[in-house]
Amino acid sequence: MTSIQPFDMVLFGGTGDLVMRKLLPALYHQHQDGSLPEQGRILCLGRSKADQADYLSTAENAARQYLGDYFNDKDWASFAARLLYLKLDAQEKSAYAALADRLNEFPEHVRVFYLATAPNLFAGICENLSSVGLNKGGSRVVLEKPLGHDLASSQAINAQVGKYFKEAQIYRIDHYLGKEAVQNLLALRFSNTFFEPLWRREWIRDVQITVTEQVGVEGRGDFYDKAGALRDMVQNHLLQLLCFIAMEPPASADPDAVRDEKLKVLRALRRFGPQEVASKTVRGQYKAGAAQGKPAVGYLSEPGIDPNSKTETFVALKAEIDTWRWAGVPFYLRTGKRMQERMAEIVINFRQVPHSIFQQPTETTSNRLVIQLQPEESVKMYLLAKQPGDQMKLKSVHLDLDFDEMFKARRPDAYERLLTDVIRGRLTLFMRRDELDEAWKWVEPILDAWEGSDEPPKQYTAGTWGPAASSALLSRDGFCWHEEG
Repeated sequence: MTSIQPFDMVLFGGTGDLVMRKLLPALYHQHQDGSLPEQGRILCLGRSKADQADYLSTAENAARQYLGDYFNDKDWASFAARLLYLKLDAQEKSAYAALADRLNEFPEHVRVFYLATAPNLFAGICENLSSVGLNKGGSRVVLEKPLGHDLASSQAINAQVGKYFKEAQIYRIDHYLGKEAVQNLLALRFSNTFFEPLWRREWIRDVQITVTEQVGVEGRGDFYDKAGALRDMVQNHLLQLLCFIAMEPPASADPDAVRDEKLKVLRALRRFGPQEVASKTVRGQYKAGAAQGKPAVGYLSEPGIDPNSKTETFVALKAEIDTWRWAGVPFYLRTGKRMQERMAEIVINFRQVPHSIFQQPTETTSNRLVIQLQPEESVKMYLLAKQPGDQMKLKSVHLDLDFDEMFKARRPDAYERLLTDVIRGRLTLFMRRDELDEAWKWVEPILDAWEGSDEPPKQYTAGTWGPAASSALLSRDGFCWHEEG
């Protein structure tokens, strides 16, 4: 592995939830593992008048909560020596001169600007960085989602940021792509000869991608009610997972070679018309029920939610890819809040053998590859084997690649991998601008049809697998969701 260069990582929104909950713990793990160079600084920016000692105390309290058993006083003390808190209002242009002075202390450092702020601040921050020359050379800017709420607003943000940073300097982050199991999907497909001949319409019956949460809006009602599940999860996370499954083998592991193939998938996705939206999509909204053994209020009773809101907290849809490899293979996507389990998985259902000489078992889980992303990361291949005894009876069994058991090492968090990739200048696991445009072009007709419809989202009880229409979406094709099989 190439070593990490000396760096300055500047965290805008340094007092916010994302920095405290994800970014600082991820950098702490890399520090603890010895992966960060001694000449690596983390500058945390915020509007708070807190001084350095106050900030370090707040960060330490958060680290103890989010790091759990990985926290220890010695490692934290050496990590905290990297942290520097600077009071800075991101919208105040004059404040950036002081930031430039700090960064120019080490002009040879790689500079990473992580914008953990609202997207409406991205353009102003980039303009202000440019005004003091901080967009030059090896500087990189990381953009958190959501990048806009539709195609036009996304293009506007990208155009504004693009005035000050070149495309090769822009890292649009999707933390799902930093997960080990997602990266293993590339390794499984393109490093093993026995998968490639089967990875096509002749042998794959359907593909299911599920990302579900047990939590509700968790105090983010104002944001979520303007976004909804389609914008928040499908347009980015689920479509990126679909691309990794469906893409053609790239010519190399070069970032643009990989992203060129993902772009081809997004362009080949069949667009939805009003009739297809009605027949091939399901939008739902949770009502009162139970979550993790406790009563849970309905979405419309959550703080910050319009009591007449039609915002969806659940989406299921049937996607189709118009290519020779995938023609006729349905891709079912599903995501939701207040679901029965917290789960993220990809299920590849292979076709049954054309003629079986054995009595088939009642289970339908054979000839299936299951790639689990959360809560644990694993890959399981389900197949049929003979049960012990004097009868030829078959039973579904599985081959299990358990990453914890196999590698006996702590797996890096998604943000750990992505943050170090930014410092190293690796763009493979980040979205290119044209990818983002195509994703919005595919999602927009669904959004427009829903917003123009008088029909409300279908209700589902909190703590279940979503509205019955989700199961009906698959049953019309003779299939069922993985947990129902």
